[in-house]
Amino acid sequence: MTQLFTKNNKSGLTRDLIEALFPMFEQASAGAIVVDLDSRITWINASYATLLGVSDPAAVIGKPIRQVIPHTRMPEVVETGRPLLLDIMEHQKQQLVVTRLPFFDDAGAVVGAVAFVLYDDLQPLTPLVSKYRRLHQDLVAARKALAKKSRGTRYSLGDFVGASPAALEVKRRARLAAGRDMPVLILGETGTGKEVLAQAIHSVSGRAERPFVGVNVAAIPENLLEAEFFGVAPGAYTGADRRTREGKFQLANTGTLFLDEVGDMPLALQAKLLRALQEGEIEPLGSNKVVSVDVRVIAATSRNLEAMMAEGSFRSDLYYRLNVLEIPIPPLRDRMPDLGVLCEAILEDICEGLEMRGEITDTAIAALSSYDWPGNIRELRNVLERALTMGEDSGILDSDAIFKVLPRSGNRVQASSIAQPVRPLAQVLAEAESHAIEAALVASRGNRTRAARILGISRSVLYEKLAKMS
Repeated sequence: MTQLFTKNNKSGLTRDLIEALFPMFEQASAGAIVVDLDSRITWINASYATLLGVSDPAAVIGKPIRQVIPHTRMPEVVETGRPLLLDIMEHQKQQLVVTRLPFFDDAGAVVGAVAFVLYDDLQPLTPLVSKYRRLHQDLVAARKALAKKSRGTRYSLGDFVGASPAALEVKRRARLAAGRDMPVLILGETGTGKEVLAQAIHSVSGRAERPFVGVNVAAIPENLLEAEFFGVAPGAYTGADRRTREGKFQLANTGTLFLDEVGDMPLALQAKLLRALQEGEIEPLGSNKVVSVDVRVIAATSRNLEAMMAEGSFRSDLYYRLNVLEIPIPPLRDRMPDLGVLCEAILEDICEGLEMRGEITDTAIAALSSYDWPGNIRELRNVLERALTMGEDSGILDSDAIFKVLPRSGNRVQASSIAQPVRPLAQVLAEAESHAIEAALVASRGNRTRAARILGISRSVLYEKLAKMS
């Protein structure tokens, strides 16, 4: 028996083979067409002509195929000699699933191509696409669960959303930290995304395949902190387990240890942590043996460590040991240009796996920007979740939906007194007008008629200005 796929058989599908298989393919498809070496139509069946809206199939014979089907890729198949086995082609608001095959002469040269319309409607593929999406969602969920179970990371640098200069500087420093195996100190208010950034640094570092262990210092009782960090030897105290209990340092060995809210660590433990970082070794509670560990530490805090050093509640030597590379995360009120993309990302995450969609309007963004966000991105997510829960089934959030759930006590934080560079007058006036409109919308709780009255302009003029702001 002749082997079809050998090094000596380079001609591919010949015209004879195509003609032998053609009746079967034509019968199973919704249309078929053939072109020559110049991509001119040499044959078309009646069903394909009907799909194309061609009343007389003979009238298109000899015409370049792109005159009849503008978006076809048949010339590409003829030129490259490579098949396009599955493609979605749009033609006159139709979406056709097609396959295209070149055919060759006995010398192995391309002499033409044939195309079959597999589906003239995407509806039959809906179950397949839905199944793929469900499997993809299950895979993402499984990866997150596995990462959590195996002490891995769930976040990457792409999860730190933002394109403002402040956000880009944070990402630049995070990439710098990922490329160097050194301690990192992340500073920022609560809810700014410090753990997201810590996990992102680990996920692109040389320790990415190793454990990532996070511990919130503020959440552990002070009398248990030493055991949590350094482990417990068998029988160290009354009621202790007879087995060795590993601490966070042992669990994070060869990987990354994330110390969240490190500013809440008591002074006694600070000294032991400093020794562990300097010497690369720990001593479990109740043990006389020293255990070597290789741990990269990323610390984070929302407190002012320099002020704490001045008052004696945080060791300066530990501060300088942790603060080899400092990454300050700005609060949300200083990242207002990122507000829109943050809302889109949060809404996508909230609606993932749910039979609903979440969209937000420009007026809703303006309403959100009027608030000072003491809880930062964590609070923003809470507001969006409540707005979706209390809103209508449409899932579209406008200014009215936001004002219903936005805390009334929030006000825009006053701008700092730092001297600003001189800017063009038109830009200053445009920003002043934008702020005035935002303030009017806040004062009127989103009622545009009342906002226009406050501003002393007509409602139509207000709509025009809102359109320019979007």
